[in-house]
Amino acid sequence: MLVGFRAQNVRSFRDEVELSMRATGLAEAAVARDVDWRRASGKALRLLPVAGVFGANASGKTNLVRAMDDLRSFVLGSFRQGVPGRAIPRRPFLFADPDEPTRLEVDLVLDGVRYEYGFVVDDAAVREEWAFWYPEGRAARLFTREGQDVELGSSLGPKSKPVLDLLRDNALFLSTAAATAHRVLTPLFSWFERNLLLAQENNRTARQAFTESLSRDDTFADAVIDLLRAADMGVTGLELRTGPDLPPSLKDHIVQVVKGLFDEEDVPADLHFEPSEYVSLVHRGPDGDRAFDLDDESRGTLVWLGLVGPILDALRKGYVLLADELDASLHPDLVRRIVGLFQDAETNPNRAQLIFNSHDVTLLGSADQRALGRDQIWFTEKSREGASRLVPLSDMEPRRQEAVGRRYLAGRYGGVPSLTDAAFRAAVGQLELVHER
Repeated sequence: MLVGFRAQNVRSFRDEVELSMRATGLAEAAVARDVDWRRASGKALRLLPVAGVFGANASGKTNLVRAMDDLRSFVLGSFRQGVPGRAIPRRPFLFADPDEPTRLEVDLVLDGVRYEYGFVVDDAAVREEWAFWYPEGRAARLFTREGQDVELGSSLGPKSKPVLDLLRDNALFLSTAAATAHRVLTPLFSWFERNLLLAQENNRTARQAFTESLSRDDTFADAVIDLLRAADMGVTGLELRTGPDLPPSLKDHIVQVVKGLFDEEDVPADLHFEPSEYVSLVHRGPDGDRAFDLDDESRGTLVWLGLVGPILDALRKGYVLLADELDASLHPDLVRRIVGLFQDAETNPNRAQLIFNSHDVTLLGSADQRALGRDQIWFTEKSREGASRLVPLSDMEPRRQEAVGRRYLAGRYGGVPSLTDAAFRAAVGQLELVHER
């Protein structure tokens, strides 16, 4: 499980930002999970399965989950996708000094042991990198790095020499170690392969395809169909359909074009074309069930199709799922049900976590209808200098019965836009003046 995420000088966050998944004294007892974090017996960590981030447009909500995705992407790709001398793909705060580095780090529990991992990078190189773990309850160094100087902890030993030989100044030590199948560090690297996956608009089509693939997996098939049906969108199932085959004359033409673009010996002699496959949703109708093309579906149905697979995968395998604008095109009751799946220990026995942003104030509600605990609610707001900040509701010590949603809309916690009717009227008034001229 994720314990916390910290970052500095990334996207719209200039100063240090921290999202903590540790339960506070305000936590709902049935929601917080006890997580063993060391091999020796001792007090467990109390962690939360869900965190929701709220705020005005352009306040930093999306940039928070994207910064977490930035961390994941660089860990996974810095060695495999990088080459010597290539710039590091980072997104610093645009108003910062260009030489100011970016810092990203996570605190997590993996296989019953707590890890802390992070790095500091500029455009050209990794300035710092570190990994510690707590196998016996105290922090023990796995490795620390300054530039190209790496100090290894006792658990890494002489088998890390191939990593040192391969290490580039623009690649992470952790990523390089995974490329050598390092026995100690590969599990930490693999955590990033499975966690912090971001569900956002630009990868919805891929997520829809993932949902369809799970529907053909015996482990997930029934759950996929049941969850599609549970949303009350009239969907009764999924159907994999085959597109039309290409006419022979068109196939011959394509082969000739390919041969013209490449050396003929590089073109397979048995070049052939398979009809494309695509997914359709089956709906109930007055005369029976019928499959619809996705072009005929509502936006809300397509959004839900793209979420079902990642949600089920996260719940079954205990992953951390990130969701940008979870409420986009979905009914508030459906969003509450999604949050509830992660909050409930029965539907989330493997301690999966959901971190999302939203404008849906009904999730805040009052004590008897709140979908989130008081320590699961965070707000983003932007300063006059354009820098985002993240503030937990728990810092404001809200009462148990506090009407958080109403107070949020009233601006009691910040995180709401500063809008005035006069400004909107003035803007339209300028348009009218142009028309009169």
